[in-house]
Amino acid sequence: MDEWSLWLTSEKHLAPSTIRSYQGSLRLFSEFLIDGRYGWSVACEDAFGTHPVASCHEWNTIAHLNDYEGRPEARPFTREEIQRFLDYADDQVDRAVRAKRKGALAAYRDATLFKVIYGWGLRRTETSKLDVVDFGRNAKAPQFGRYGTLNVRYGKAKKGQPPRRRNVLSVMDWAVDAVADYVENVRPRFGCEDHPALWVTERGGRVKPAEINARFVAYRDALKLPKALTVHSARHSYVTHLTEDGVDRRFLQQQVGHENDSSTAIYTHVSDDFMNTMLHRALAPVLTPFPANKDR
Repeated sequence: MDEWSLWLTSEKHLAPSTIRSYQGSLRLFSEFLIDGRYGWSVACEDAFGTHPVASCHEWNTIAHLNDYEGRPEARPFTREEIQRFLDYADDQVDRAVRAKRKGALAAYRDATLFKVIYGWGLRRTETSKLDVVDFGRNAKAPQFGRYGTLNVRYGKAKKGQPPRRRNVLSVMDWAVDAVADYVENVRPRFGCEDHPALWVTERGGRVKPAEINARFVAYRDALKLPKALTVHSARHSYVTHLTEDGVDRRFLQQQVGHENDSSTAIYTHVSDDFMNTMLHRALAPVLTPFPANKDR
């Protein structure tokens, strides 16, 4: 058990949460074997002269001591950083148009793609597999037209299970305007009317996750933003910034497709200004002076 755990850590370089999951599966299996209600211990004693014992204990497995065990350098964009990034993506469209380069359509597509990732809190793979028909109306938000909700059909799957689907409600009007303009005015110019994909290439294919990542890295490095920022950071930013704006945590949990609130909490890295505001509100009743007592 010790050697196996060490191999997972030092040679496979797996995350602590992954190793704990493996150890937990082994622990459950060994507990099943030694449970007296099933009779396996007696059967093994009769057949082999020995019986199974528990192999996973508190002293040889990873304890769950921290709420967050991801890479400490992983973080969301600040509001200023995400604005700079999206502005830079838009600038690449203008530059390509002025230079009359062939890549103007692709630049516009990618600028809109990044706005959708941030505007709906999506993963990279979820974004690449979107189809035009995945957008739909929301009766509670008629102002968004046919872009009031987004049906994510290829959400992150559990091991051995199919992709999980979820509906993400539109909340950012500027993002809706961006995707509507792309679908109605830019995408038709790719000449792929019969292709279902929302993000199409100039050769008539579907944009792949690796291509999204490559364009993101190029923009990030051009802006000299921290290399700790990844495509997934935009998803973190979606949760963080809406939390700062007062959006309900339960609503955000459903929006991003988390089963547990603890997962959503990991995504939330609110700014110091927000924390100071919350502190001020929390202390307001304490700091409020008592009314003057006229009798004193």
